[in-house]
Amino acid sequence: MKKVLILGVAAVQMDAVIQLRKMGCTVYCCAMANDGPASRYADHFEQINFMEVEKLKKYMEKEKFDCVYSVGSDIAMPVVGKLSEELGLPYFVSYSSARICNNKNKFREFMGKDFKGNIEFQVMKEKDEMPKISYPFIMKPTDSQGQRGVKIIGNYNRFLEEFEDTKKFSKSNFVIIEEYLNSEEMSANAYFVNGKLEFCVLSDRITWPQFEGGIIHKHIVPSKRDELFREKVRKMVEETASKLNIKNGPVYFQIKMKDNEPKVIETTPRLDGCHMWRILKEYTGVNLLKLTFEHLLFNKTDELKKLKESNNKYILEFMCKEPNTKANYSEYKIPSNAIYSFKYYNEGDMIRSINGKLEKIGYYIIKEN
Repeated sequence: MKKVLILGVAAVQMDAVIQLRKMGCTVYCCAMANDGPASRYADHFEQINFMEVEKLKKYMEKEKFDCVYSVGSDIAMPVVGKLSEELGLPYFVSYSSARICNNKNKFREFMGKDFKGNIEFQVMKEKDEMPKISYPFIMKPTDSQGQRGVKIIGNYNRFLEEFEDTKKFSKSNFVIIEEYLNSEEMSANAYFVNGKLEFCVLSDRITWPQFEGGIIHKHIVPSKRDELFREKVRKMVEETASKLNIKNGPVYFQIKMKDNEPKVIETTPRLDGCHMWRILKEYTGVNLLKLTFEHLLFNKTDELKKLKESNNKYILEFMCKEPNTKANYSEYKIPSNAIYSFKYYNEGDMIRSINGKLEKIGYYIIKEN
């Protein structure tokens, strides 16, 4: 029986815990606070901030884990890579590659100007540096997640007003500004086996229009993009993974378009944080969550044999509400054609602030013929 440590206790980690338990694994979770649903399904919860890497390493050596992993967390992936390398545990992505993906300016610089999927960017430490990118542009912390501190900047005065607020979300105290692409967003969920792209599905990513920074509302598969554009995405995914030396496991992309060419907004060597494995299982027959853990723990990729074509359309829609208010599901009527739904909170629970604007409190999946 394999003993697995999952970093974090959010709802996406709950998915991982349940899947691992189905596979007969013993599952532990750790986080700085026991404030998420994953720990309810785990065999044990340990209160450790997984960013305290040396403390976590000692705990892992004591407990003798067979694997450490995380789902949907950018900040966890470098920790997974570092500890797996040092303790001789199985892993998909090195600490070095995970760290590049976790830092927006490192990723842009590493991919380089000759990478067709790159966009114009500038890294800044202080607001008295002059922006060299045309307005409007996107301003982000270089190393945060969950859309924290992301703003659309339309003029110099707003840049000065918002700079420090964005910077406070950066652990390294750097801000990155990027050219603003006024196009619809897409996601690509990809999976590699021994350097070969075996799975790549493009979906349309719908955000809440009243909030800047791309706060997610819905994912739709299949994407409305044509086959030619999807092939461009596949090529970009392969080029990105090759340069990052990612040969195995899941890779997730957020994408926009410029002159009908795909451009990378963000990429990360992990499963996404939006439960996309559920909607993709319905659409393709492949359970990416199961595939990931079977591949990681047992070097088994039989799940990919289930890959099929689907004529149906699937929508994963999030129920969202303002942070620091009470969860109220009465305003959400789950459609009759929903094939799955889940609530993150109990009715009346206080909603935690993550991005500070609009937080996910649950989701459902709709099937349309």
